[in-house]
Amino acid sequence: MVYASDFRKGVTFEINGDPHVVLDFQHVKPGKGAAFVRTKYRNILTGATREEAFNPNDKFPKAHIETKQMQYLYSDGELYYFMDQESYDQIPLSQEVVEEAIKYLRENDIATIKFYKGNAFIVEAPNFVNLKVTETEPGVKGDTATNVTKAATVETGAVIQVPIFIEEGELIQIDTRTGEYLGRAKEA
Repeated sequence: MVYASDFRKGVTFEINGDPHVVLDFQHVKPGKGAAFVRTKYRNILTGATREEAFNPNDKFPKAHIETKQMQYLYSDGELYYFMDQESYDQIPLSQEVVEEAIKYLRENDIATIKFYKGNAFIVEAPNFVNLKVTETEPGVKGDTATNVTKAATVETGAVIQVPIFIEEGELIQIDTRTGEYLGRAKEA
């Protein structure tokens, strides 16, 4: 059980049988009246966000989230297949589950998959990935204004903004949490 007074960012708990994660919290002790915990939390399965005030003595069941590192194998057009690194079991996941991460994953890349009661609910790409630029317009000579960017398509199909000096075939580093270009990457 988790008390509302123990809420911190990232704590998982259940309300009405649904798992939630604390996004933000604030312990409030007004001059008059009882103390309370102002909490912003997200439903892990639906993504819906709510803000609510709880009594610090309110108890909630802890939501047990299992995290596994799995290898992305391939897509058959509808489903995306991942393999457990230890048991070699393969699991198919739908577009909704892999939506954010798949634009940064190549075949054989390792992803983090989170499960609740045995069901995968989100796939996370590594925080930083190195991908090759497959398509971008050539930079214009003499265009030296600062912070000029252009669209570039990387090998996974994601389109990101890069500086004008980046050309096709270059390996670049991307922050997958924001989708931002970080710099040129060194060949591995």
